[in-house]
Amino acid sequence: MTLSFLFFHYKFYLCPPLSTNISVRKMGDFILRGWNWCRRFRHRCGYGVHSPSDFFFITFVIYERLPFYAYAPLHHLRRVVAFLPHYREKVDKFLFRLINHLRPSVVWEVGTGSGISTRYMAEANTGMQVYTFSEQSEDAVKRILSGKSSIDYLTGNCEADMDRLLKEGVKPEVVHIAHTPAYKEMFERLIPLADKHTCFIIGNPYATPEKKRWWKEVIADPRTGITFDLYDVGLVFFDKERVKEHRIVNFL
Repeated sequence: MTLSFLFFHYKFYLCPPLSTNISVRKMGDFILRGWNWCRRFRHRCGYGVHSPSDFFFITFVIYERLPFYAYAPLHHLRRVVAFLPHYREKVDKFLFRLINHLRPSVVWEVGTGSGISTRYMAEANTGMQVYTFSEQSEDAVKRILSGKSSIDYLTGNCEADMDRLLKEGVKPEVVHIAHTPAYKEMFERLIPLADKHTCFIIGNPYATPEKKRWWKEVIADPRTGITFDLYDVGLVFFDKERVKEHRIVNFL
């Protein structure tokens, strides 16, 4: 099977049609995604994964296609904050399924961005509290987050807020290092809180060459356990009872 055939398949079957006035940036992103889809072709649907738990996670969480109840109303919220940093809708739906699968009681999100990912996660588990940290407050983000009492939108000095929460006994079970330039610092600050039940979500690990290098360091870090690379996000688990492995998943 040739590379040109795989790219053709990606272009015409997995991506929406391109408009004639598409920006150069979007065109570049489209080409890059097409290239990476071809590179990850053999990492589809859990092929080659022999761990039953990892195969289940890839098949029934990452690749699950059932339309969850919250998808439709959340879809209409996206346009309100489309001008702020955000993931593709496909990724936000995965975050919903991830939280629905893990069922954490507390999520910390560093770098709120548009806040739409925050809403997707919060809707997945109504018994969970989400603390999302942002340097600046955005009115549009306030509007879409105000509909959920389980979301605390904390702006300003996030480190002071984290210290306060820890003193109050609030410890995260899921950490989403999202739209923040301080991803390295936040990872190092929060990794001491991780235990065998913790999951770190790393947003856009391939955003820059520097972040790509750092992501490879995270994968190799002896403090981390099983890792998953979905391209748009990376997942880090910390169960040291399991053999350390890295899973590449074609989620483009």
